[in-house]
Amino acid sequence: MRRSLPRRSHYASEVKPELDNSHVSLIGWVHEIRDLGGIKFILLRDVSGICQVTARKENLPMEVSRKLEDIGVEDVVYIEGVVKNQPKARLGVEVVLEKINVLSRASRPLPYDVTGKVPAGIDTRLDHRILDLRNPENNAIFKIADTVLAAAREFFRMNNFIEVRTPRIIATATEGGAALFEVKYFDGKAYLAQSPQLYKEELVTVFERVFEIGPFFRAEESHTRRHVSEFTSIDIEAAFLDLYGVMEILERLIVHIHKRVIEERRRELELLNLDLDIPELPFPRYTYDDMLRELKDSGLGLEWGEDFGTEHLRILGEKHKEYYFITHFPTKSKPFYIQPCEDNPEVSESFDLMYSWLELASGGTRISDRKLLEKRLMEQGLNVKVFEHHLKVYDYGMPIHAGWGLGLERLLMVLTNKNNIREVILFPRDKFRLTP
Repeated sequence: MRRSLPRRSHYASEVKPELDNSHVSLIGWVHEIRDLGGIKFILLRDVSGICQVTARKENLPMEVSRKLEDIGVEDVVYIEGVVKNQPKARLGVEVVLEKINVLSRASRPLPYDVTGKVPAGIDTRLDHRILDLRNPENNAIFKIADTVLAAAREFFRMNNFIEVRTPRIIATATEGGAALFEVKYFDGKAYLAQSPQLYKEELVTVFERVFEIGPFFRAEESHTRRHVSEFTSIDIEAAFLDLYGVMEILERLIVHIHKRVIEERRRELELLNLDLDIPELPFPRYTYDDMLRELKDSGLGLEWGEDFGTEHLRILGEKHKEYYFITHFPTKSKPFYIQPCEDNPEVSESFDLMYSWLELASGGTRISDRKLLEKRLMEQGLNVKVFEHHLKVYDYGMPIHAGWGLGLERLLMVLTNKNNIREVILFPRDKFRLTP
C-alpha cells in the first residue's frame, strides 16, 4: 500500500505578514530551539529559508506538549499552525503552533553546530560537511553556484555555442604535465583528464563553437587555499577567433553572471553580507612585459621568461583590485598548443584573466598548423607519435581557433568573497582529503 505522506502548504520563506491568520502546514528541520518555560520558540528551516514557530504550552493539548518536550535540533518535523504578525519575530511574522509530528530524529548531541554559534575550523566543517551545508550562510554559496552555472549555459546558447561532453579517461596527457592521476584501465593504464583541451579543439572543426562544463583532475602537490585535485572547469573553443575574440566572450560572460546572481540571489548575497557590483567593460588589459615593469618598480623584479609566483601576484593584486587580463606571455611558459606571435615567436598569443592576485582563467589563440604544432611538441620534450590521433585532425582542415578554461570554484571565491577554495566545493578533494 502507498504510504501517506505529509504535505506542506507553504515553504518557510513564504510565511509573510500578508498571510496573517492563515492556517499553514510546514515541513523542515529544527534549526534552533529556545525554551522560555511557558513558551518555546522553534526556528524551522527548509530549502527556502527559516521561519519562527511559537509554541505556547498552555494553549496546547497534552499530547502536543509531550512531543514538544522531546524534539531536538535537526529533527525533521511536520508542523501545522496559524500565521500571526509579530514585529519581534524573524521577518515580522511567526507561526503559532497547533500540531507537530517528528518525521525523523537526529542524534544527540550532534558533532557540529549547524547554527554557526560554535566556531569550527575548515577541517571540522569538511569532516561533517552535510551538517555544515545546512548552515544558511554556507548553503547560500551553492545556491549562488547554481545560478552561475545556469547563467553560463544561458550565455553560451545566446552566443551560438554547443555544449559537448568529452572523455574523462584518456590515453595521453592533455597538456604534457606530470600532474596526472594514473588509473588501471583493463590490462593497461590510462589517465584522468586534466582538461578537455585537445577534444574541444578537434570539435571546432565540426561545430565551430563549443563549450563544456565539467569536472577535471590534477594531481596537485601544492596544498594551498586555491589548489585542489578535482575541480570544475568552464571551457570554450571557437573557430575563426583569436585571443582577442575569446577574451571579449570571457569578459561578457563574467558580466552576465554578475547580473544573474544579483537578480536571482539577492537573499543569499544578504546572508553572506555581500554587495556585488556589475563590472565595467572592457576589463583592463596589460601585457606580461607591463607586469614585469610594475614588479621591477615595486622592488621585486623577475627575469623575462620567468613565471609569476604567489608573492609577485600578490603585489600586482594590490594595485589591480578587480578583473583584468594579462596577455602575451613567453611562449616557453605556455602549453604546446598556444600560438606564438607571428612577429616575435618568443611571445605567445596567450592571456590569463585575473581578479586581484587570483588567476581565474587561462587561454589564447591555438596553433592551427600541423607542422608548427609538431615543432612545439618536440620543443617541450613530448613524443609526437603519442599525439598522432590529435595531429591527424589537422589534415582534415583546421581553422584558426582560440579558447579558454575558467575555474568555476575560483570564480565562486570571487563572487562569495571566500579565501579558501574548499569552502566553495561541496566535497573537496586534495592530497590529504578523500572523504567524505
